[in-house]
Amino acid sequence: MADTLTTHGNGHAAHHGDYLDDPKGLASWLTTVDHKRIGLMYMWSVFFFFLVGGIFALLVRIELLTPKQTIMTAEMYNRVFTLHGAIMVFLVIIPAIPAALGNFALPLLLGAKDVAFPKLNLASLYVYWTGALMAVTTLALGGVDTGWTFYTPYSSTTGGGVTLMVLAAFVLGFSSIFTGVNFIATIHKLRAPGMGWFEMPLFCWGMYSTALIQILATPVLAITLLLLCMERVLSIGIFDPQLGGDPVLFQHFFWFYSHPAVYIMILPAFAVISEVIPTFSKKTIFGYKAIAFSSVAIALLGFLVWAHHMFTAGMSLFAGAIFSFITFFIAIPSAIKVFNWIATMWRGSISLEAPMLHAISFLLIFTIGGLTGLFLAALSTDVHLHDTYFVVSHFHYVMAGSNLIAFLAGIHYWWPKMFGRMYNKRLAAIGAALVFLGFNATFLPQFVLGSRGMPRRYYNYLPEFQSLHVASTIGSWILASGLFLIGAYLLASLRQPKSMVANPWGGRTLEWETDSPPTTHNFEGQPVLQHGPYDYRANPAPVGVEEHIH
Repeated sequence: MADTLTTHGNGHAAHHGDYLDDPKGLASWLTTVDHKRIGLMYMWSVFFFFLVGGIFALLVRIELLTPKQTIMTAEMYNRVFTLHGAIMVFLVIIPAIPAALGNFALPLLLGAKDVAFPKLNLASLYVYWTGALMAVTTLALGGVDTGWTFYTPYSSTTGGGVTLMVLAAFVLGFSSIFTGVNFIATIHKLRAPGMGWFEMPLFCWGMYSTALIQILATPVLAITLLLLCMERVLSIGIFDPQLGGDPVLFQHFFWFYSHPAVYIMILPAFAVISEVIPTFSKKTIFGYKAIAFSSVAIALLGFLVWAHHMFTAGMSLFAGAIFSFITFFIAIPSAIKVFNWIATMWRGSISLEAPMLHAISFLLIFTIGGLTGLFLAALSTDVHLHDTYFVVSHFHYVMAGSNLIAFLAGIHYWWPKMFGRMYNKRLAAIGAALVFLGFNATFLPQFVLGSRGMPRRYYNYLPEFQSLHVASTIGSWILASGLFLIGAYLLASLRQPKSMVANPWGGRTLEWETDSPPTTHNFEGQPVLQHGPYDYRANPAPVGVEEHIH
């Protein structure tokens, strides 16, 4: 027979020990198959590498305070900006939302007890740690000075730890593939009763689209990096023209992965924003199916635009025109999302909590990044702007800024659910403002630098560019202060006793029906969806919890 659980005053079922303390001990964490614990370990790992990559970024900006040498040699500068890029892309931005927030929240949003393959999930974490250790070990081998793209023939002929760094990126790719396989199987097989494809929260659509790219695109990068290692170790001519290879072939292979990887970075950010905006606007999401299908469209179109990174590499004008057209075309599904998010906020009862402040920052920063991408998609302007600071700024607006700020929105949104504790909301608002102001102060001047002809990756520069570099460096200090403030109050909140109600934000998706923090198995019974997600017209909350009693 079946009985329906009654919920308590805070809207969740009776507590049976949360996942943070059950079981106890370091060994239980290192051998866990609980998706929530694995998500947290990913999150702390990403925080650590974000600190390391951020320190390298600050060193780069300090060096560029003056037109000549400031704090390091030219060789050291090459190594620092290469490590900054490699760590941020492969160890922070790509895994941040899918591996950390996705692992924690996806099964909860689906009403599942765990992911489909819990042991594979733990394996992906250990593979990530292995790749990260290999990447950091390159410091002991003299570092890497090829840039994070490892362009040949430079990467196939230079010394140092290039081979180990390339193998580290190869290993990290397996972590992405394992996570992608797990998410697709979980979404297909473990949705709660009553949850069809168009009752899934939009976060799940975003993770599904991301997982498709991870599985289809990452093997291309793996093969490319393996070929590069073979060329370095065995002197097989693949990319090095001195051995009869073709360096442009490396660019085709690399960007066939790396442009879809752009969407591995940005689709999860869209997924987080699609959860935060309806909750803090107290409205049902506008255009649910349009947002869902636009995620899939971005994932598929992302495989067709890789050569817009190569307009100056000697391709034919006809090929350039085709790639330019598809690049313009891919802006449409992104614009659909932005329109629908703004329409959701329109006439909503907006609550300016920290997650919503970061979501609004995301809308502004992503819009700037997207619109500046149109200049690079046009053949005529890209010839002038290619390999200048305009590209650096555009990349950071779309990838670093948008992904980072959406990650912060998700962290603040699910932090009470993760730990059962609330951070200082006043400091959170100040932190959001500092990050937004600091980011724009850092990267807006770089658009001007690039349009005036300042090339990227240059150690020295003409004195006429110094004032804009100084402004950019000061902006990086403001951004760093905001990030350190956020880290400080989040860590400080962990010293408080657990005292959170299950649903502090009034959210309407399934994770808010569990305890805060959740029990080890997420739900006391089997959740059954009664209404669609985000349905703020449904009263009471759109979920029932059903327990089978034998």
